Amino acid sequence: MDLSFVILVEIFYAVASLALISAGLAVVFGMMKVINLAHGEFMMMGGYATITAVHLGVNVFVAMLIIAPLIVGLIGLVVERLVIRHLYGRLVDTMLATWGLSLFFIGMATMIFGNTTTSITTPITGFAVGDYQINGYNFFIIFVSAVLLISMYVLLKTTRIGLIARGTMQRSDMAAALGYSPDRIYMATFFCGSALSGLAGAVLAPLVGLVPTSGGAYIAKAFITVIAGGPSLIVGLISSSSLFGVVNQIFTFGISPVFGDVALLIAAVILLRLLPQGVTGKFFKGKM
Repeated sequence: MDLSFVILVEIFYAVASLALISAGLAVVFGMMKVINLAHGEFMMMGGYATITAVHLGVNVFVAMLIIAPLIVGLIGLVVERLVIRHLYGRLVDTMLATWGLSLFFIGMATMIFGNTTTSITTPITGFAVGDYQINGYNFFIIFVSAVLLISMYVLLKTTRIGLIARGTMQRSDMAAALGYSPDRIYMATFFCGSALSGLAGAVLAPLVGLVPTSGGAYIAKAFITVIAGGPSLIVGLISSSSLFGVVNQIFTFGISPVFGDVALLIAAVILLRLLPQGVTGKFFKGKM
């Protein structure tokens, strides 16, 4: 019974982590069709923003949930104004530009923070369940991910702002004809996607030792999760995160964490072979 509970918690944690690291990319790529190869570096900057703020005496939860998303969102705003807004609709050029940005951010982080590992302690301690130990911080990640997904759904589905944003991504000419500025909406959407990436990096920072190249550990999983989810933003994110999270943890507990990651990649290849348009391209059509 104790082992079953531990496995269940770890599965929920794996699903929540995938959803968290993919949410920002889902907004930027899923809504705006911008292939942001610097997504991992936005997460890395969120982690460094959190660690720096904590070392300056800021409460760790304030640093993670407010300061880091705001800082990374503002960096994303500058990137969108200077680079991305000139490349909408040009996928190859966007890939090259964001790849260059990722190298630039890695270089800047190395100059500022050095190439050594830095971290902060986990703010929530673990506890024992029978003979097993559970990291209490995992529950915080599950909670943050759930609140984030619910908030995204409510914002995009039930508010005027969400309706305008979704409409502009589909028909920017129609939005302009109705008096809305597609340029400003794209800017605000990229800001939100960047802030979500910063939030993910900030929340995961206490679990990993951060180096300037840490973003590379997340980019593949984020793209796999978003692409496998298909055209529906929220439902696709939940369905692909759930599938890959379960597969990852089954093989992690059954064999080893390395096999868990390999199984996740194999599952993604099989899924995209069977469902080229993703889960929501075949199922849950019309869902948000």
